[in-house]
Amino acid sequence: MILNIDTSIETASVSLSKDGILLSYLKNTIQKEHASFLHNAIDHLLTGTSTDRSNIDAIAVVNGPGSYTGLRVGLAAAKGLSYALNKPLITIGTLNMLAAAAISSLKETISGKTLFCPMIDARRMEVYTAVFDETMTEKMPACAMILDEKSFEQMLEEYNMFFFGSGSVKWKNIIKSKKACFSDTPDSIEVVCQMSYSKYLKNDFSNLPYCEPLYIKEFFSP
Repeated sequence: MILNIDTSIETASVSLSKDGILLSYLKNTIQKEHASFLHNAIDHLLTGTSTDRSNIDAIAVVNGPGSYTGLRVGLAAAKGLSYALNKPLITIGTLNMLAAAAISSLKETISGKTLFCPMIDARRMEVYTAVFDETMTEKMPACAMILDEKSFEQMLEEYNMFFFGSGSVKWKNIIKSKKACFSDTPDSIEVVCQMSYSKYLKNDFSNLPYCEPLYIKEFFSP
C-alpha cells in the first residue's frame, strides 16, 4: 500500500495504490492552492478508503523538476509522513513520469523510430526537458533548455518526436519539422502508482534526511 503525492506541476494529486493498482485519488487543478490542498486531501483520501496510516507501506513523491514551491510542499509532506510512520520514501522524476504516461497513452499510434520529449514551462523560452525512447531509455538527460529553431535538430533528422507538457505550447510555435508531433499532457496518476510500486519492489528508496527536490536550476529563495 503506497501513498503517492504529486505537487510538481499544474495539477496536484494524492493517490493510494496497492500492488501498483490505483485505489483512489484526489486532484487539485489550481497550482497556487497545492499547499492548502495537500494535507486535507491526504486526510480525506485515507478516511474515504478506511485506510489507517499504519497500513501504508511507503510514501512516494514526484520530486521534480517543476514548480519550486510545489516541489518543496510535496517533499516536505512526504518526508514528514515517512519519518512519522517510519516508512520508506520513494522519489519519482517529473519528466520520467510525464514520459511514461505519454508512452502509455500513445503506444497504439507509435510507428517507426520515435522519441518522447516532456517539457515543463520554466518561463520565457526556457523549459525543463529530457528525451526518452519508447522503452523509457533516456536519450537526453534532464536539463534546462532555452528553445530556438535549432533545438532537437539532430534528433529530428533521425526520429519522429512527440512533445507534450506545459512547455510544449511555445515550442509548437517555432518548430518547423514535420517529424515533430504534439500531444496533450496525459493524466499521470495511474503511472505514478505503477512507478512507485516498481521502485518499492526493487527497494529503490531515497535517503530521508538528505533527499532534496530536483530543481535542475539552482533555487534562490526571495
